[in-house]
Parts: sequence; C-alpha cells; structure tokens
Amino acid sequence: MSEAVPVTRTVDHGTAKLMPDVDRERAWLLTVDGAPQSYVDLDEPGHLEFEYARRLGFALDLVDAPGRPLDAVHLGGGALTLPRYLAVTRPGSRQHVVEADRRLLDLVAERLPLPEGSGIAVHAADARAWLEAAPDGSADVIVADVFGGSRVPAHLTSLAYAREAERVLRAGGVYLANLADGAPFGFLRSQLATFAAVFEELALVAEPGVLRGRRFGNAILVASHRPIDTAGLARRAAADAFPARVEQGAALRDFTGGARPVRDADAVASPEPPDGAFGIG
Repeated sequence: MSEAVPVTRTVDHGTAKLMPDVDRERAWLLTVDGAPQSYVDLDEPGHLEFEYARRLGFALDLVDAPGRPLDAVHLGGGALTLPRYLAVTRPGSRQHVVEADRRLLDLVAERLPLPEGSGIAVHAADARAWLEAAPDGSADVIVADVFGGSRVPAHLTSLAYAREAERVLRAGGVYLANLADGAPFGFLRSQLATFAAVFEELALVAEPGVLRGRRFGNAILVASHRPIDTAGLARRAAADAFPARVEQGAALRDFTGGARPVRDADAVASPEPPDGAFGIG
C-alpha cells in the first residue's frame, strides 16, 4: 500500500490541507488556513478525535434511544466527521449537511468519500439560507458547527436565526452548537440569552478552565423544548480524557447575566481566537 501524503488545495474560503495521521491508518486531519477543522478516521468513523466533537457526540447519543435513526441537519460540513459518526451509531439516519465551501466539499468527496448508502446528502449552500428554505418540523436534531476561519459567522448568531432553527426542529427536537469564546464571554453570554428566548431548556458543556475564564476555548450549547438529559451528558463529559462540565438552570442563568438576545442588525461574529488557541503541532 502506498504511503499517504498530505494534500493541499485552494478552496473557496482559503487553503485546505489534508494531513494523514501517522498513528492511525486512513485517518486524516483537515485544516483550512492552518486552523484545524475536522479529523476523520475512514476505518473507524465512530472515533472522534477533537474534544468538542466528542462533546457533540455525547449530546447526539442522548437525543433518542441508542441506535434509533434520526433526521439530522448539520450546518457546517468540513470533512463530515459528525455525519459519519451518526451514520454508524444510528444506522438508517437521514442526514443533510450544509457547507458553504463547494471546493472544500469536492476535496472531501474526492479524498475522503462517503460509503455507499450512508444516508448523507451534502449541499453547497449558505447555512442560514438553506435553513430558511427547509420545511417546518423536519429535523430531530440540528448541529451547528460553522466557522468562517476560526469565527462563528454573525448571521448565525441572531434571534431570527434561532427562531428558524426552532421552526425546522420537530417538537422535542434538539439544537446543538459549537461555540468559542473567552473571558469576559460577551459572545457566549449573548448566545445563551438568544437561545433562551426561543427554547425552554438550555445546557452548556465546556472545560472548567474555559468556564472560569482561564483560557479561550469551545463551548457546546444544547437547546430544546424538552428536558435535556444533563445527568447523562455530565457523566459522559466528566469521564472523557479532557473532562468537561455541564451547566444548566440557575447556574447558567447566572452565567448569562444581563446579556440580551442578538438582533440581526446587531449581530457580530464570535471573537478571533488568540494566537495558538486552536493551533496544531
């Protein structure tokens, strides 16, 4: 078998690089302009390398009974890590992946192809525009992991966007988002206020060091109209190699403080990460 070699290609939103993992055969890291975007093991798609991806995986595991297929929408595609995960952990799931970078999708399809019968449909489109055209009550879960470079785009942070997500979800559906921020948490607090204005239940999953403001990092937002299995989520997050904490209820309201929901006119992208916050090597 020939040795896997890195692949570099200009895509719509920068320079993408696929780098083989020397420790895992047929596993690849995708970066765009040097920022890690995805990690995929083609032989073991249930393997989630990045901490934030594992936390999203924990939440996906708890959306419904184990193994039950879901209708899922993924906003942000990258190398399709979580759609591949859901396809093997919940066989028969019907999934739509929305990724704005068409040339990135072409690269992934060429180098990291999906297996036949995966149930994953890929769309080259803007995430919000696609969501606005999606039918009411058509998804069990929406996973938002959209970054323009290393920042969540402004138009995916507003109250109008949150209402669109709520419309597309079925009753009892779950919205998951990968967010990133650091102290004083202006962006993260505003997102909590925004989604609390639309959904009855919220939870936040993050490393204690991030929540205490010691460093910039990822935080996973979970939103729904039905109670969230925070106990199950907390058990999984605490047992991980990089333990995380789950905040909910009064503690989360206290963290949100006086933040206000974001209007489209006031929406801003998430803050630029400090140098080295999400670097590799």
